[in-house]
Amino acid sequence: MDIKEIQNLIKFVAKSGASEVKLEMEDIKITIKTGSEKTETTIVQAAPIASAPQAVNIIPTQTLEASASSKKESEDAKYITVKSPIIGTFYRKPAPDKPNFVEVGSEISSGDVVCVIEAMKLFNEIESEISGKIVKVLVDDSSPVEFDQPLFLVDPS
Repeated sequence: MDIKEIQNLIKFVAKSGASEVKLEMEDIKITIKTGSEKTETTIVQAAPIASAPQAVNIIPTQTLEASASSKKESEDAKYITVKSPIIGTFYRKPAPDKPNFVEVGSEISSGDVVCVIEAMKLFNEIESEISGKIVKVLVDDSSPVEFDQPLFLVDPS
């Protein structure tokens, strides 16, 4: 299990609202405890039986997330973010047998439908407020989204 998978697991647990999650695999044990505003992670990794002992360097998660997010923010600063106006489930298509509303590289205009968010059995079409080219889709299809969560990056030029 690499550090990226561990970070994703921490984010998932924090969003799920669980107070404690323990994961034990062959050579690794992970315990994630969440509090009101703090996430504590304990990682214990045993050396493989057949090989020589290996040192495990554990870097605080907040440091990794901060450096990764600051690097990502500087790269994405030239793009405009399309954010979710509501809480619900994000869908890239109008129906399972239909094509996606937009793909990476799609040109969009103000008022174009870019996705659908289902909230309380109502499917709300989300329209773009800007014109440009879709650079990145930030949410997986059929994933829950929060209010003001970034959905797409758009290059306005």
